[in-house]
Amino acid sequence: MESPSAFTLAETAFLRGMDWRHLEAMAACSMGVGFPAGERVFRTGEPANRFYLILRGRVALEAVAPDGAKVPLQVIEAGDVLGWSWLFPPHRWQFDAVTLEPVEAIFFYGTRLREFAEEDPAFCCAIMKRMAGVLLTRLQATRRSLVEHVHPAH
Repeated sequence: MESPSAFTLAETAFLRGMDWRHLEAMAACSMGVGFPAGERVFRTGEPANRFYLILRGRVALEAVAPDGAKVPLQVIEAGDVLGWSWLFPPHRWQFDAVTLEPVEAIFFYGTRLREFAEEDPAFCCAIMKRMAGVLLTRLQATRRSLVEHVHPAH
């Protein structure tokens, strides 16, 4: 899978409306990737230096309970962003991610994007606004998962 262009990125819901030079920076820090079904994309505690925009397929996001059990939180689907831990210290994954079916995605080098954000406050603001939306979605999914585990449906 080849690297996406700024034109391709501009068409995605996540990056729609972003300044053109920021889209070009995003394109320069990205590449197309694929994962087979059942592959672990990342694991809780590992270094987080990237994120993905899912184009096709589904990924299960799971929390790890203290006893090691996997707690399902959310299914990430086409159009969704997978991974926000790359942006915030300590830059470690907070969840596990496993593909439920074959996945095609755009891989973004988070480390390079963090450096670009440090140099360009406008880019920092644009990416933070977008990632804040991802965080809010994850928070709501986690809340729903906790309620379901405390009060399972009969």
